[in-house]
Amino acid sequence: MRDIVLISDPRVTAIPVEEMGEPLLDVRGRLLVDDRLADEQGAYAHLREGLVSRLLDADRRLPEGYRLMVVEGYRPSSLQLKYFNDYKDGLAATFPEMSPEELHRAASRYVSPIEVAPHTAGAAVDLTLCVLDGAEPRELDMGTAVNANPEESDGACYTGAPNISAEARSNRKILGDALAAAGLVNYPTEWWHWSYGDRYWAMTTGVGAALYGPFAQPYIS
Repeated sequence: MRDIVLISDPRVTAIPVEEMGEPLLDVRGRLLVDDRLADEQGAYAHLREGLVSRLLDADRRLPEGYRLMVVEGYRPSSLQLKYFNDYKDGLAATFPEMSPEELHRAASRYVSPIEVAPHTAGAAVDLTLCVLDGAEPRELDMGTAVNANPEESDGACYTGAPNISAEARSNRKILGDALAAAGLVNYPTEWWHWSYGDRYWAMTTGVGAALYGPFAQPYIS
């Protein structure tokens, strides 16, 4: 896991953005959406149009009976900054020997720094895999909960973590195969985090520029 390129890496932050100008779309009614991180404005259920179309493609690629379940999409910049600072402050309290630079890097394993965060562009989605158990979706064993951090999960949140069950590993592969085939890329420290059109996607796929930058316009569609 030492070879993982973090989202704070200069190879990522230096990538320019050539904004496509696509709107944010509400995915409710298009995909299964969980409300555990719902906000009053519904920001969590919005994503860029190009990402939505690829998620729909990925959902169709899953084996019969399996479905994607969206947990969080677009995240306003103020909320992203709060998430990052709260996590970094927690690390500082636990590891007082860390320098500011080390804390910034360590925090970016789990929360993207505001200057490069794909959720603020509507270009990233946190999701999981489920099956329909009657009328209600049932989440599958993925090894950790969505948003488990590296400390509490002993690193099991990393997509390629060895310390998960064979069932969880199989479910991660089913999820990853469908999303990758639809053109999304994973942030390897978080099995649930996938993106399209952001700087990390551009770095991973080798294109010259990101398609989406921070989205500040009214987003409710």
